[in-house]
Amino acid sequence: MKTAQEVKSGNVIMVNGQPMVVLKTEFNKSGRNAAVVKMKMKNLLNEQAMESVFKADEKFDQIILETREATYSYFADPMYVFMDTEYNQLEVEEENLGDVKNFIEDGMTDVCEVTLYEGKPIAVELPTVIVREVAYTEPAAKGDTSGKVTKVAKLNNGYELQVASFIEIGERIEIDSRDGSFRARAKN
Repeated sequence: MKTAQEVKSGNVIMVNGQPMVVLKTEFNKSGRNAAVVKMKMKNLLNEQAMESVFKADEKFDQIILETREATYSYFADPMYVFMDTEYNQLEVEEENLGDVKNFIEDGMTDVCEVTLYEGKPIAVELPTVIVREVAYTEPAAKGDTSGKVTKVAKLNNGYELQVASFIEIGERIEIDSRDGSFRARAKN
């Protein structure tokens, strides 16, 4: 058990029977009133954000989430199936993938981190830098060298992103999986 005053951002607590990840906490002690803690939280099951104010001495159950390393196996509509290191299949719903689904493709070898709550996969996290092949892009415009020139490229799974003008079809590029931005040409 933790009091509201001891809860820090990143902790997962139970609020009204729902698992919530704490995004931000703000302690406030005014002269007349009791000390309070304002918390910004996100529900782990339905991704809804909320803000609440709690008394500083209010107690919460802290939840420890399980994480497992896994690799993507296949898509079984409507579930994405991952395989952990002990060959257990973890079925993740599309809405729990978030932006990760933009970078999932057949045959990928990236090791993902699957977060489980009571044995149910609720989130997937890719490595920060992933390497993907460009399936289609327009040729670069000749003579355009002013500043940072970019163009649209399409990956094998259909996801589109802005890349440097010198990138061509078939090249492998590094992508930042946190925001989906182009980083560099991949080193062989």
